[in-house]
Amino acid sequence: MRHARRRIVQRGARIAAVGGVLCGGLMVTHAMASEPSDTSRATESSAQAAADRGSQLVSTLGASRTAGSWIAADGQPVVAVTDTGAAAEVKQAGARPKVVDHSMQDLKSATETLSSAPRVTGTAWAVDYKNNEVVVRADSTVSASDWSRMTTLAEGIGDSVRMERTEGTFTTRLNGADPLLSTGGRCSAGFNVTGPQGQFILTAGHCGPAGSVWFADEQGTQQVGRTITTSFPGDDYSLVQYDNGQAPGDNIVAIGGGQGVRITGVADPTVGQRVFRSGSTSGLRDGQVTALNATVNYPEGTVSGLIETTVCAEPGDSGGPLFSEGIALGVTSGGNGDCTSGGTTFFQPVTTALTELGVTMVGQPQASTSPTAQASAPSASASQGAAVAPGSAAPGAVESVDIPGTAGTLIARLTDPRNVGPGLLVIAGSIIALVATRYIRTEQDRNRYRRQYSQSWG
Repeated sequence: MRHARRRIVQRGARIAAVGGVLCGGLMVTHAMASEPSDTSRATESSAQAAADRGSQLVSTLGASRTAGSWIAADGQPVVAVTDTGAAAEVKQAGARPKVVDHSMQDLKSATETLSSAPRVTGTAWAVDYKNNEVVVRADSTVSASDWSRMTTLAEGIGDSVRMERTEGTFTTRLNGADPLLSTGGRCSAGFNVTGPQGQFILTAGHCGPAGSVWFADEQGTQQVGRTITTSFPGDDYSLVQYDNGQAPGDNIVAIGGGQGVRITGVADPTVGQRVFRSGSTSGLRDGQVTALNATVNYPEGTVSGLIETTVCAEPGDSGGPLFSEGIALGVTSGGNGDCTSGGTTFFQPVTTALTELGVTMVGQPQASTSPTAQASAPSASASQGAAVAPGSAAPGAVESVDIPGTAGTLIARLTDPRNVGPGLLVIAGSIIALVATRYIRTEQDRNRYRRQYSQSWG
């Protein structure tokens, strides 16, 4: 595991800067944005209203009488129950019951047995609420002997586990082909967060260890921030602290074409919910949440508690934001496939990361830590309380954003005689020397990396 982590430490960073926030083509920015119209200020999205109702029923009835909840195609909440009495209570509460064989206790026991077995890289599992089973997937790297051993284990657990082969490989979404410009990998920014120590960018933990330096350009001349804390594997989140006291005042997720989505709250997703992801490689993509609390055995280590989705992602999309109806849900972790053939992508829940890091979303009074805590202003399309089909969900309130160009670099502004005095020119010279020193070290890291890992990361 340490060997795998070292490979990440030596990989380069290339995250573009827009409005002072890390990004890579399509990303989070606090660029100047127009105020959302009053029509966008609904109190709760329809998906979250349905999710709340289902989650509350599951909590009330307990894990021995229920097995999860999800949003049906017509937008109504469905609750899996194990007895007719629970079904009657669900129906009386205005939700739709589905009687199943296995309780959530049974399904969690199955996942605990899988987790306690010897680790097999290239496997993943999650609870499929709709089919009342635990689905174990193995990618193309899993050997026949490991597959046979896991199948035997699954048969011993019982019919609550289904084994499934999948194409491609489960990997984190780093881009190993880009220039090595820093100690981290090429990633995408997630969300702007704030804490007692300052302003930060929340992104994926596998993007780089603490100390990773992030730049706004491929040349490594525009330093934006430095990773101060990270959790990977186990979880997959990290904080990048802004340099020079930068303090973003908004959370705007850029979606292309000069448009952005204002993030107005934080919540946990629900199965069946339509969600959206923005990333520096593949842009804005959408899909559906298929499972929660997923476990993935990446080559670098095991990550648990993830959101499983049908949204596609590609190398370089790591750390990018997952959201729906203006609600922040997660940051991109990894998966298999691509945006041509499709695949499965996993996300680190934002609520977990905010709680464990002790930070809050910029622009929000506090980080919500339960699926019932919702946003104050999702999109205009969100009806309050009415059932709306998940497929009709929107990213959120879309507004125009003025994204500054990258031609006016920090150094260019410092050395412009019209903007600064002679004293600042001396400071600018010092900055240039510092950047040059870091760049030389980066080149040394690149050469060392190529020699040692050329065959591992072709």
